[in-house]
Amino acid sequence: MRELLTATSVTKEYITGGGLLSHKKMAALQDFSLKLQSDQPAVLAVAGESGSGKTTLARLLLGIAQPTSGSVTYKGRDLRAMSRSERMEFRREVQAVFQDPFEVYNPFYKVDHVLTTPLAKFGLADSKADATRQIHAALEQVGLRPEETLGRYPHQVSGGQRQRIMVARALLLRPRILLADEPVSMVDASLRATILESLLKLHQEHNISLLYITHDLTTAYQLCEEIIILYRGNVVESGSVDLVIKEPQHPYTQLLVNSIPLPDPNRRWGEDDTSATQAATPSSVGTERGCKFAGRCPHVMDACLRAQPPLLPTDPRRSVACYLYEDHQQEHATNHAN
Repeated sequence: MRELLTATSVTKEYITGGGLLSHKKMAALQDFSLKLQSDQPAVLAVAGESGSGKTTLARLLLGIAQPTSGSVTYKGRDLRAMSRSERMEFRREVQAVFQDPFEVYNPFYKVDHVLTTPLAKFGLADSKADATRQIHAALEQVGLRPEETLGRYPHQVSGGQRQRIMVARALLLRPRILLADEPVSMVDASLRATILESLLKLHQEHNISLLYITHDLTTAYQLCEEIIILYRGNVVESGSVDLVIKEPQHPYTQLLVNSIPLPDPNRRWGEDDTSATQAATPSSVGTERGCKFAGRCPHVMDACLRAQPPLLPTDPRRSVACYLYEDHQQEHATNHAN
């Protein structure tokens, strides 16, 4: 299998604090690895609460930010060492849809501008008529009528329409990977399903790998096949979305899943899971060297305070970074050897 986009042991640190003597380093993302294969288009979610490192990850994968250590490569080429032609290819084949579509638009231009510009820049249309045909087809694929969309200014279309125009823009460039960073968090609930359906169609009909970054486990479960759970820059659980969401193993994942509202007005949050309720309240336990979730975990052990737990495979379709599952990892290794 040929690797398309790969992140290898990527860490991104920022300097925090005041002067030269008081500053310290903060890891927004730590030892993160990811592989997307060219011959196996994937639908992968990266989920976690605010501050977990999701946006930092997106910026690193797009080449907007540089890792402190580790590397991000596209088709085997480090993003930092690409030639001009390689970078142009990367920018066309790895597209992004961001959280706030309004920030992408220039209010002085009609929405047509975000569609015609990439076609011209990358030379993807043979003529003006061909460009018009491609734009109309892309808009229709995301559920928009060209005659009701084109010719308007950004403030004249709804937030959901603006977001779908950006999905259409990505489709025009014929990408290999689409990175969607919270693409439905700022649109009405009635439009979320439409936008997510558009993204899924891109994957199914055009063999595009979809990397869906979100804090919403419900939409991640509906859309994706695999999921990675981040907490304060560390991967705490990853694997099949069915296993991770339906049978979460890491205490933090359990807390996230327990936080999903249920359609029962008589059931209060956390009343069926006291461990999740306890985990919601941080303690004063120091976790500088150990597991970053130890201060909130009801199962914290001495080992959790000494070192960050490694990502342990607990079965063929899931890995968990938690010392609670060391025995599961040894059992998995024995079964795999047999």
